[in-house]
Amino acid sequence: MEPILVIMAAGMGSRYGGNKQLDQITAEGDIIMDFSLYDAYRAGFKRVCFIIKHDFEDIFKEHIEKGAGKKYEVHYAFQEGTDLPEGYTFPEGRTKPWGTGQAVLAARDIIDAPFAVINADDYYGKEGFKKIYEFLTTKADASHNCMVGFEVEKTLSENGTVSRGICKQKDGFLTDVVEHLKLAKEADGTVTDTYDDGSKEVIPADSPVSMNLWGFGREYMDVLKKGFEKALDRIMVENPMKGEYYIQTPVNDQIADGSATFEVLTSSDKWFGVTYKEDKPDVVAKFAALKDEGAYPRNLWD
Repeated sequence: MEPILVIMAAGMGSRYGGNKQLDQITAEGDIIMDFSLYDAYRAGFKRVCFIIKHDFEDIFKEHIEKGAGKKYEVHYAFQEGTDLPEGYTFPEGRTKPWGTGQAVLAARDIIDAPFAVINADDYYGKEGFKKIYEFLTTKADASHNCMVGFEVEKTLSENGTVSRGICKQKDGFLTDVVEHLKLAKEADGTVTDTYDDGSKEVIPADSPVSMNLWGFGREYMDVLKKGFEKALDRIMVENPMKGEYYIQTPVNDQIADGSATFEVLTSSDKWFGVTYKEDKPDVVAKFAALKDEGAYPRNLWD
């Protein structure tokens, strides 16, 4: 089966202050996700599954149908906090779903082939999609997966801290993903993470980070499913109101037990996105420049 692109678009962006996934960033009415869809289509993807919420289903579908829906075979899945394995109950008082791992699991009845996963509100550039499509069509299976890494200093915001998964690797393969929750660039140019006690750790500026551009064999859905139950057992004890299940949680488990490898693909493209409202003017200017330079057509889907 042809690979499928899975786009996580259910989050509301608490730091951004609204639904940034649908916030227009060009004069033609494009949203950031449109550029990822365009790049992925040019790389070879023809099937897409959007992970969304029922809250904005109608407006989301309207946008897709007049653009990327003209080219793609489109599917939708819905991330709901109450979508839990048998025997588990949604905690009273919790307001959010369970994170990126559960988001991808929402597409479990749709995924029937190797698949890529991306965030709706990140711009990844063209190179990563080309590399991940080639991997999915030539290498991906139950024990061979991949990710595209970006240099951490190319993924920061000028307007506040960001969360990133720092990737450790050896001989081109991932050995660990460590979540750093408050990354920022200091006045002297160094990249640091600030901990709850106020202490700081310097992070090498060229450290590869995961921006949730992953490539998996179809079998990884089964791995995610088993991992969710394991994560829930921990979350319900440690942090039932805010604990999350990340895509990379079972990745680390598989690396540790040797059941799968995760090849690290690299991209020289610069990531950008809108973590904060204050990021938007710069992102708008960058996309305008990309169109003016001819990197993208004025109207993406004509």
